Amino acid sequence: MNAQVISGQNRTKGETVPVLIIQPTKGWGRLALHEVWEYRDLLYFLLWRDVKGRYKQMALGPLWIVLHPLVNMVMFTLIFGVVAKLPSDGVPYPIFTYTALLPWTFFSGAVMAAANSLLNHRHLIAKVYFPRLIVPIVGVISGLIDFSISLLILLGMMMFYGYGLSWRILTIPGFLLIAAMVALAVGLWSASWIVHYHDVNEILSYVVRGWMYVTPVVYAISIVPDRWRMLYRLNPMTNVIEGFRWALLGTGQAPDSLFLISSLCIIPMLISGAFYFRRTERTIVDIA
Repeated sequence: MNAQVISGQNRTKGETVPVLIIQPTKGWGRLALHEVWEYRDLLYFLLWRDVKGRYKQMALGPLWIVLHPLVNMVMFTLIFGVVAKLPSDGVPYPIFTYTALLPWTFFSGAVMAAANSLLNHRHLIAKVYFPRLIVPIVGVISGLIDFSISLLILLGMMMFYGYGLSWRILTIPGFLLIAAMVALAVGLWSASWIVHYHDVNEILSYVVRGWMYVTPVVYAISIVPDRWRMLYRLNPMTNVIEGFRWALLGTGQAPDSLFLISSLCIIPMLISGAFYFRRTERTIVDIA
């Protein structure tokens, strides 16, 4: 949908007043990103509402921001570090896996939030006009708050295990941006499908879980055979996880040409997902 403001004539007083005309897009339409900026106040409101409501009905409330990655770290340490004895490149396994869980938890949460954004906001969408791209964007951005709090826990763990900070920590926002772009791209492609077929949400959740095991979250990339290493690193989340370990722990794979290639591949996926989202959003109101 596109909104256009034109001048109209008030018949009673003869005054010129603005008239808002909302028209459906034709064909593949256009992204109209300027509308997202014009409705930025709504973006801030939806973001604040999402953050406040996420843990409202939970007994432990915001403590789950910290507990979720910590519980996963303990489980993965026991299963993969103690029982399976997977290598961690000489790094204590708890901090090795927690460093990877931080970006992965952000990514997986952002994917599901963006993918379910239209379904979760269907009542609002049916009542008022606003650029629908706002809702998946809010789903991705809201996870940054949880990430920031969990990062403080990681910094405390680094001090406990004797790891200091270096200039490489300045690259963390870049790796996080790549994770957000991948999550938004997947969410844009999935959002309209979930509105039409709710079981797509279940399929996507299994895909994200499987994706974690083809990404070096619970193991070191060194166990991947050399002949598969190049293909393996085309997974952008592999480079994000390795980038976090390189930036914070001094291990992992530093950014290189494969990192650049996999990052550039995200751009057409994100742009095409945005156009597909814009093309299908016109039917959302009818279904909602």
